Amino acid sequence: MLDDRKLKILGIVVDEYIRTGEPVGSKVIAAMPGMKVSSATIRNDMSVLEQLGFLEQPHTSAGRVPTYAGYKLYIEKLMPQRELTQEERDILDNAIDTDEVSEEALIESASRALAQITNCAAVSANISPKFSIITKVDAIPTGKRMYVLLMITSSGSIQNKICRLQFDLTEEQLEYFKNYMTDHLSGISVDSLSDDMLDRLAAAMGAYTVTLSPLLQGVAELAKSFMETDVHVSGERNLLARQDITADDIIRFMEQKSEIVRLANESFSDLTVLFGDNDDFVISNSSLLVSPIRKGDRTAGSLSLIGPMRLDYARVIPYLKYLTGRISKIITENTEEYRLIVTDNDTHPEKGEQ
Repeated sequence: MLDDRKLKILGIVVDEYIRTGEPVGSKVIAAMPGMKVSSATIRNDMSVLEQLGFLEQPHTSAGRVPTYAGYKLYIEKLMPQRELTQEERDILDNAIDTDEVSEEALIESASRALAQITNCAAVSANISPKFSIITKVDAIPTGKRMYVLLMITSSGSIQNKICRLQFDLTEEQLEYFKNYMTDHLSGISVDSLSDDMLDRLAAAMGAYTVTLSPLLQGVAELAKSFMETDVHVSGERNLLARQDITADDIIRFMEQKSEIVRLANESFSDLTVLFGDNDDFVISNSSLLVSPIRKGDRTAGSLSLIGPMRLDYARVIPYLKYLTGRISKIITENTEEYRLIVTDNDTHPEKGEQ
């Protein structure tokens, strides 16, 4: 059990190490305001903190530095709580492109803003498209036996693919397909578009089943595209300026972005801080801060920050929390607005169509 004095010493070590990058000795701590004990007493307390795994001594004659466990305890209990100033909130608000049509672009703009203001790398993971409502499915002829298949959702997301058929469709066949898609798919969520449902739709086409099945298969592939997590990375170059992160780790990060997404997906509760203290972490001597983005009561994705372990957490965590809260509010309000339009018009709005 750590008493208040040991906790205070740990907090000072973390703060000073973040500020200077140098091991912190007992004399530095003894000179801090409010420390009314001798350097010898402080050294004894630091030895206890080292034995408990919160501090380590890189050299025999040097001071101590925080361990992963020390950082975790600092963030959970000791870190100064800071509110953003109005000027900081205005800067972040202006950096978010609220005019973007799609949620993906909106979240990506938040990722770019986070990377720029923290000088770290930011990763946005967007799982919202698979929960979106289908607003339109269309097939557009583009050449001999070639058609562009489009799927548009209420979030403004658009997926398309080229479909090559064995023969050209007549205007009557193409019109039937468009109307059939509108009647059966518009207004349902992407994640409810199962293979069984598509098989039933194909069987119900009757005489059109053989002719239009390739397009319906294309619809199934578009739905699977929406189900994949959309990942965007900003500020990779910021990591190159960090002396405590190696170039090899940065290269590995660029090659294994999916690993970051996996770690982020496992942290979809509240703000989580992970450290490079396990073998499958992408960057050693680093930290990963993950904050969820929500759409109403559902997790829609996450915004993550990647930086060195010696990161000014008291400064960057409020930025991360503010941006995810702001994005969550915007996309939730947009969803509610969409639902009101559907209720008022008793039809499927064209919001997000291009």
